[in-house]
Amino acid sequence: MAIPLLEYAPLSQNNRVAGYEVPGDEQPRIFSTDNLLSSTDLDNLIEAAYRQIFFHAFKSDREPFLESQLRSGQITVREFIRGLTLSNTFTNSFYNLNSNYRFVEHCVQKILGRDVYSEREKIAWSIVVATKGRAGFVNDLLNSDEYLENFGDSIVPYQRRRVLPSGSSELPFNIKSPRYNEYYRAKLGFPQIIWQTIVRRYTPPDKQAKAGDPALFASMAQSVNAAGNPPQRISPQNIDYMNAVPYRRR
Repeated sequence: MAIPLLEYAPLSQNNRVAGYEVPGDEQPRIFSTDNLLSSTDLDNLIEAAYRQIFFHAFKSDREPFLESQLRSGQITVREFIRGLTLSNTFTNSFYNLNSNYRFVEHCVQKILGRDVYSEREKIAWSIVVATKGRAGFVNDLLNSDEYLENFGDSIVPYQRRRVLPSGSSELPFNIKSPRYNEYYRAKLGFPQIIWQTIVRRYTPPDKQAKAGDPALFASMAQSVNAAGNPPQRISPQNIDYMNAVPYRRR
């Protein structure tokens, strides 16, 4: 018998508030198969899906079989997102290198396009991961009413409502939530401290030597090896004072 999803209260986050601002650069661009005009638009849609799920996909990370199915109309965008989330790349990069709580946070951000509401929601979905497995958890997110109401079968998920009431914007999910958690970052040995062998000194502009300052000629003066006149070493006992004193001749 499957354990029912633990109830959690949805909070009034930024993505749940209607926006009335003028569209600008911070507004998310929606990629959908409902308004494709050329094959280039479909290429842009596929790239947007890779950026949303993987943040960046190298050539070895791409899924050519899923791409061909999407191009031929055999699967929808929702099924394409499902395939990317269950792929080996996503498994090795996110699922294997994070705890269930952190994996839930990643999936909610990438699939539902928002932050988790609370720790209770993390616990609720982590129970689903433990009971139904990774595939069951992903299926529940993609089949949820929240996903179907916001993205449906044809829209690539995106970070919803990034513009804040103050006029600023929220950080992208890839910056807000690093791929590795603290344990695996320490295990992999980064971030590493790089020690510089050359000590660099900084002099404020107001304390830098101006033209004509003697400090500019200090290096030149130090390079001159001036020996000077050595002091005479004569003992007073060897001086003939009587003959050395001048006298007037008559």
